[in-house]
Amino acid sequence: MATMKDVAKLAEVGVGTVSRVINNSTGVKPATRERVEAAIRELGYVRDEYARGLKTNSSQTVALILPTIWNPFFAEFAYFVEQALYQRQYKLLLCNSSGDYEKEYQYIQMVTQNKVDGIIGITYSAIDQYVSSKLPFVSIDRYFTEDISYVTSENFAGGKLAAQQLLDHGARHLAYISGYSKYKNETTRRRDGFNSLLMQRGIEADEIFVPEPVTGLPKLVDGLLKRRPDLDGIFCVNDLMLLQVKEILNQRQISVPDDIQMIGYDGFNLTDDQPLGVSTIKQPVAEMAQAAVKILFQKIKNPDSPSEIEVLPVSYREGWTTKAK
Repeated sequence: MATMKDVAKLAEVGVGTVSRVINNSTGVKPATRERVEAAIRELGYVRDEYARGLKTNSSQTVALILPTIWNPFFAEFAYFVEQALYQRQYKLLLCNSSGDYEKEYQYIQMVTQNKVDGIIGITYSAIDQYVSSKLPFVSIDRYFTEDISYVTSENFAGGKLAAQQLLDHGARHLAYISGYSKYKNETTRRRDGFNSLLMQRGIEADEIFVPEPVTGLPKLVDGLLKRRPDLDGIFCVNDLMLLQVKEILNQRQISVPDDIQMIGYDGFNLTDDQPLGVSTIKQPVAEMAQAAVKILFQKIKNPDSPSEIEVLPVSYREGWTTKAK
């Protein structure tokens, strides 16, 4: 493989000049830059990013920890994180953790070993002891005992918006369906917001609110339907839960939205321009990814910088799981 010395020799310049051309630095005459670029093309020179990383103490790589890539919202979030990193000439290392804290710990160790420069994490496992306020780590939705930066959406407002939309669409006998993690995170505020608005209206809602992983959902839904035979509106913690519950209702010959209207949360797309189509509270996923990358780079640049919290607004997206107003 050609080296920088080979390029410098062919272009009849110093190695420092080649370096400045490669890094697009100023102070290189146009004619000199043209000679260096011609030598690079002729020799087929490719910069050794690994060696460069050793010199600069930077891997130019960020790790993204996801519980699972099978969740379309997580996949969409990863897409926008990769785009934001690419604009900064960084690469993405994806960790599909499956909730395994040992996997996540190994990725955290990669920061201290300079194999990655920082981490963005959607994690619901026991890693509190491994993260610190100086670690370049940005959490999505989850709080930590340490003072860690995190990015989230207006979950409480989203829950209130879901309740209001179900009422506006004519539903009166409502329920909330969700699992919850034993690790404190923002998603439970969706339930809080939902119940808050209904309490203001004097409406008592039912719910399925059980520890994750949620098992026996058909039986739980049957119990809900038995308790509330007049049920006509459901808010689910996310769109995937909505799809699962809808399938169970279909099997019981209960029509959505004719018999029961449903609203989810996330608003993920099937493709870059094709929404799932359900009625949902949409998170600003692209903006969340950009905010996470921005905060992370500030922490990479200055480990002593204070933690940041970014809370982004949500919106309602009409779909086929609610009736026309």
